[in-house]
Amino acid sequence: MAGVRPPGRPRSVDRAKIISATLTPPPKALGVTHWSSRLLAPRLGVDHATIAAVWKEYGVKPWKAETFKFSTDPQLEAKVTDIVGLYLAPPENAVVLCVDEKSQVQALNRTQKVLPMQPGHAEQRTHDYVRHGTTTLFAALEIATGEVTGICKQRHRHQEFLAFLKHVARTYPERELHLVMDNYAAHKRIEIREWLTANPRIHVHFTPTSGSWLNLVEVWFGIIERQAIRRGTFTSVRDLMIKIRAFIDGWNRRKHPFIWTKPAAEVLAKIDRKRKHVSPTRH
Repeated sequence: MAGVRPPGRPRSVDRAKIISATLTPPPKALGVTHWSSRLLAPRLGVDHATIAAVWKEYGVKPWKAETFKFSTDPQLEAKVTDIVGLYLAPPENAVVLCVDEKSQVQALNRTQKVLPMQPGHAEQRTHDYVRHGTTTLFAALEIATGEVTGICKQRHRHQEFLAFLKHVARTYPERELHLVMDNYAAHKRIEIREWLTANPRIHVHFTPTSGSWLNLVEVWFGIIERQAIRRGTFTSVRDLMIKIRAFIDGWNRRKHPFIWTKPAAEVLAKIDRKRKHVSPTRH
């Protein structure tokens, strides 16, 4: 019969056409922000499963969106070169520490008892919770070993940050320290600057504005969030602080170094490539 494909002969798929259509914004008349496989299928005359397979093959994910922000720091190149240089070739006989704080860590307790994981069933918890307060976790990650020095404070001010810096200095006595930290206002207060001047063995390296991704302690903050905080239940702020301390102690027993591999030139080249494809934010 005319127009009927011979049995067993697979229909050819125009992958380039599918990808091109996917990367083209949907018509305004559809009222949607991005394509789904079921919306695109009838327009291209193919099955939605075929479109989904092509998307998977090419790594195209229309349903997913990520955030970005370009740094406007005029010293971007110098700061990236400085910090990456510390990671790749730290000064001899010196310790490089990535320092930051995780503020507003909430002590949340569920309104009902958590149902534990069982074969065939994931752990279950109520969507509602009781909020008992917050704490701020100050942490310093030693990049050579992965060792973490951390303390919790009830408030998040320059006074608490200075107390933490003094704690770090006592933890590494008589050692030359290089601290990587961001541009948070508390880190640049006159009290902090005066203390650093009085302690010349401690050197500060600031990340670029909107460049917290350069600070490796952020990776560790992600780990403690996933493994100890997000699914934790805490009856009080004190309980939260005790469990954070238990995680830090356990981490330090099984620690591993955090290894940076990309040279500064490669990092900066990637930033430049993205700038050429995306217009900078006007906010």
